[in-house]
Amino acid sequence: MWQNAHDAYLESRIYSADPTELIRLLYQTATGAVRNARHHLAAGDIRARTRSITAACEILIELAGSLDHARGGEISRRLAQLYDYMTRKLIEAHFQQSDAPLAEVLGLLATLAEAWNGLKQPESASPAVAAESPWASPLPRESAAGSASQAWSF
Repeated sequence: MWQNAHDAYLESRIYSADPTELIRLLYQTATGAVRNARHHLAAGDIRARTRSITAACEILIELAGSLDHARGGEISRRLAQLYDYMTRKLIEAHFQQSDAPLAEVLGLLATLAEAWNGLKQPESASPAVAAESPWASPLPRESAAGSASQAWSF
């Protein structure tokens, strides 16, 4: 029952989040997955560790794929490299069954999340996420007045 309520709450946050908030959620979820992987590594639960590392890798791949290199320039390029590096460290942690790479990725994610949380995006600014991302693609939605309005679909 609690899991269903949690899932409904999370789904509600995703569907109502703006792209900036969605990136925050992705960092938060990736951080949780890496923490879980560390816990499962210590507990010797290979299957759960694999699921957690896979989830973190999928989030990092999505973050890399959502970068807008045309507008992001050097920052976008460096973030892509960092996401790739963290993904490789997660794979290393999995195959070597080592906590050190997980701890490193956790620290990097914490730094990125802290920096991202410090950003204040003006309402008029366009999102930093590419429109092609399945996490943030604009779809027209009917408003109460019946006219199509721009809404973000996640």
